[in-house]
Amino acid sequence: MAFQILLNVVIALTWMFLSVSFKPTTFIVGYLLGLLMLWMLRKSFSSRFYLDRIWAVIKLVILFLKELTLSNIAVLLLIIKPKMPIRPAIFAMPTVLEKDWEITLLSSLITLTPGTIVIDISDDNKTLYIHSIDFDNVDDAINSIKNTFEKAILEVSKS
Repeated sequence: MAFQILLNVVIALTWMFLSVSFKPTTFIVGYLLGLLMLWMLRKSFSSRFYLDRIWAVIKLVILFLKELTLSNIAVLLLIIKPKMPIRPAIFAMPTVLEKDWEITLLSSLITLTPGTIVIDISDDNKTLYIHSIDFDNVDDAINSIKNTFEKAILEVSKS
């Protein structure tokens, strides 16, 4: 990915020198031309096209902001009820993530979402132990996390 970005910048700078124009607009045109060239040659690179990964990161950020908002609303609704009908629980969630940064990111996203917190990770990094402030069903909770955060992290990290 870094090689593709560097190559795109070199193409943009080459375009600026060939155009004998050193304005930001010339750089942007060169960058877009380089982007088009790299996209056309994307099959010749060993890693995937870098804009695909950037798009996956943007989708992950949007997903986190959506989940953050929904969780904040859910926790607020729990707090304003007079009797606070909460059902806290701790459950184990198996994960398919393998790299340390993926597991750390998943743990951080779960912890940053109100109402849940990762309290421990197994020694083999295959299970996360999660505390939930309002718990209904273990399968629903696990599937919710797997279909949102874990799936988006896998999309970002795939080669």
